[in-house]
Amino acid sequence: MTHELLTVDEMYEADRLTMADHVPGVELMENAGRACADAICERVEKGHVTILCGPGNNGGDGFVIARLLQMRGWAVRLALLGDKATLKGDAAVMAGKLAKEIKCDVLPLTSDMGEGTDLIVDALFGAGLSKPVTGVVAETLARAETSGAILMAVDVPSGMDGNSGQVLKDDTGGFAPHVDFTVTFARKKVGHVLMPGRAMCGELIVADIGIPDEVIAEIAPLASENALNHWWPHFPELEEDGHKYTRGHALVVSGGVSSTGAARLAARGALRIGAGLVTVASPPNALMVNASQLLSVMVKSFEESDGLAELLKDSRKNAVGIGPGAGVRDATCDLVRAVLASEAACVLDADALTSFEKKPKQLYEIAHLKTVLTPHIGEFKRIFPNLLESSVCKVEAAQKAAKESGAIVVLKGPDTVIASPDGQAAVNTHAHPALATAGSGDVLTGFITGLLAQHMPPFEAACAGVWLHGACGEALGRGLIAEDLPEVLPEILQVLDETMGDALSEDAFWDED
Repeated sequence: MTHELLTVDEMYEADRLTMADHVPGVELMENAGRACADAICERVEKGHVTILCGPGNNGGDGFVIARLLQMRGWAVRLALLGDKATLKGDAAVMAGKLAKEIKCDVLPLTSDMGEGTDLIVDALFGAGLSKPVTGVVAETLARAETSGAILMAVDVPSGMDGNSGQVLKDDTGGFAPHVDFTVTFARKKVGHVLMPGRAMCGELIVADIGIPDEVIAEIAPLASENALNHWWPHFPELEEDGHKYTRGHALVVSGGVSSTGAARLAARGALRIGAGLVTVASPPNALMVNASQLLSVMVKSFEESDGLAELLKDSRKNAVGIGPGAGVRDATCDLVRAVLASEAACVLDADALTSFEKKPKQLYEIAHLKTVLTPHIGEFKRIFPNLLESSVCKVEAAQKAAKESGAIVVLKGPDTVIASPDGQAAVNTHAHPALATAGSGDVLTGFITGLLAQHMPPFEAACAGVWLHGACGEALGRGLIAEDLPEVLPEILQVLDETMGDALSEDAFWDED
């Protein structure tokens, strides 16, 4: 299975390179329409279909679908936005082929087109649409969405941005429907895996239409789904002659006496994911609170940044998690500086980020390639102001943030994006909604910190931590609390050990699980 994600421009380039290698555009369009027709026939009982065609190549795909479905015995009604006489290029060729081979009237698009039909095909606009869907098109799609008919989209639901997954909007409005299934071509687009696009597309089918893998390799897309085969080869192995010191020593920095639980959750996560030793470093007033709650995790006392720096002179403490429960204050900034001045890899989360809200560039100046930042959307906006607003696309925003800070950025959410300063980005596509609970992010901090302690490369450690966090959520489901996540992790890791091997099959994992 391939996991590259294409931007809209990269998909255009893939088409261009394929056609430059003597594959006609009409052949690609025929293949696309056939893939859509096949997907329809596999999922929908034969009956009445209404196909909504736009004036461009997406509409051209719709003409192919209409011809093939009618040849397979469907009752076809086709509606076109615009005048058939103004169609150009491959779309015009396919409209002519439809008229030549079958009898099918081309009706003008009206808002009632979805009435009295079993299936509606949205072939109006593809992923490259740059302006909102309004007026009669928006009304037609809105009525189609609520008509009771099955709704299928070609490439993307019309009105959805193929890069950001957002509904295109301006002062005049904007609409895109939620569909039952979507057929796209060659590879998923970035917008297919980002919310809300992922939810709007329904079941997503990626069809091979004749674009060679070599073309995708030549384009070298920087974004991909967060897939097992990207990070599993880097995952720490259990060496037969290993011992706890070879598996690294993670240190988690605790907050004061009234905010210690977050650090303990992170420490438990670091221990469960395989760090050989884990220590919670506590201010003096929190030492006994943490000590009374911890067994396998050790405790150490420190006083302010000088004391933390002293603890980190022991280079065996090679990974640090800081931020959960630390408090939003200048003293937390000083603690972060002490951590980043050491040789340890580190994860900065929560208060370790928000404490730099008024001076984010100071954070960028001290972060390094062994630093992983794990902001949620609110924290991201505090330390990278205006990036989300100016980029629109969450992947692009995370890539810019990673480049600006020189650190790995984990922009958390139901579509968590992991980005590296070199431009790589991975989008996580499994995260159970029940993970939206107090302390869940603290456990993620611990997972990544524990992997860093085991010398996993930072980008891959972040990808693995996010993926495993999502898998734990899927395993537990509704009702989970943060304390449950580290406890189900051994089961997940056992299944991975048994199913991955040389095959690196993500499907094998989920089937076994």
